[in-house]
Amino acid sequence: MKNLFSESLSKKKIMIITASFIVLIAALGFFIFEFTKKTVAMTLDGKEQIIKTHANTIQEVFNDLDISLRAEDYVSVSLDTKVKDNLKVVWEPAKQVHIVKDNEKKTIWTVSKTVKELLKEQKIAITDHDKVQPSLEEEITNNLDIVVNKAFSLTLSDGGKEQQVWSTSTTVADFLSQQGIELNDLDRIEPKADAIVKKDDHIQIIRVEKVTDVVEEPVKFAVVSKKDSSLAKGSQNVIQPGKDGLLTKEFEVVLENGKEVSRTLISKKTINEKQDKIVAVGTKPMAVNVVASRGETGGKEIYVSSTAYTAHCNGCSGRTATGLNLRANPDMKVIAVDPRVIPLGTKVYVEGYGYAIAADTGSAIKGNKIDVFFASNADAYRWGRKNVKIRILN
Repeated sequence: MKNLFSESLSKKKIMIITASFIVLIAALGFFIFEFTKKTVAMTLDGKEQIIKTHANTIQEVFNDLDISLRAEDYVSVSLDTKVKDNLKVVWEPAKQVHIVKDNEKKTIWTVSKTVKELLKEQKIAITDHDKVQPSLEEEITNNLDIVVNKAFSLTLSDGGKEQQVWSTSTTVADFLSQQGIELNDLDRIEPKADAIVKKDDHIQIIRVEKVTDVVEEPVKFAVVSKKDSSLAKGSQNVIQPGKDGLLTKEFEVVLENGKEVSRTLISKKTINEKQDKIVAVGTKPMAVNVVASRGETGGKEIYVSSTAYTAHCNGCSGRTATGLNLRANPDMKVIAVDPRVIPLGTKVYVEGYGYAIAADTGSAIKGNKIDVFFASNADAYRWGRKNVKIRILN
């Protein structure tokens, strides 16, 4: 019985020792496994991690981490770099970005930090006039949409003032909004608001306004002639002097770029009425042939300076101031007088000429001066210039 107990105890010891040995071997193996790992400091998508690995290359490390790399990703060391203790590795995964430029869309993968870096990477030059959305300082995120509108130059004429400007607009309406230009109700734009804006276009803004203009206009008086049989034919007498009236007119004026293009009469008002000039015109007939009548031997006598003229002189019409046709009646005895000295229609006797009628005037006949009518130039030359005595018969 004792032997059986000792034998059983020995077996238990052996089993315990064996198990302890196996545990020791396993622990030693685990310790050796862990001790032989290499430590790698990895920055994965901005997060720092300490990795212990038996991998031989950086590629194997990413494989162990189940990370699939794209060709566009950034890895600070080459993938075939041998792993060693305290190796530092930075991995930045590429992000997908959509760029729309000149209405063309392109999808790329990039590790650029900002929109500005990405556009520089893509060799897209940006000027101060270009428009980029989002801003150049915006950080790149996955599936980010970037719109680039390249600016182009065009000519803007606003109210007649012309200038060169830059635009990224698609339509005229967008362009005006971008430029901060406001239109009044009557203003016009050429081309129309929905027209597509292109390089070197000429956009015109016609500034239209309506104003009221009040104008004063004189109203000229008319000359009204009234026949008067008591006056000698050819003589006149002013019965009523003329006076201009005054009228105001109100116009609606349309201005385009400050210049008048139309004027419409709205109303008119008489301020002062006009007063027509009334002139009495003599119709009393005058004798063509003047013959001394009985009792006409007397009369006032005056001395005058005399000259002679014909019906065919330069500037002569052949008709007297009183309407006599001297060309048709060359034998008439007529003198031209200053009506203030000898009234028209007066019968006279001219020394050396005979009985005549004062029926004409002349611009040079002023004061005590007369012009004697002759049918021919020869007779007029013979008369010449001389002082004569005349007698006023009536």
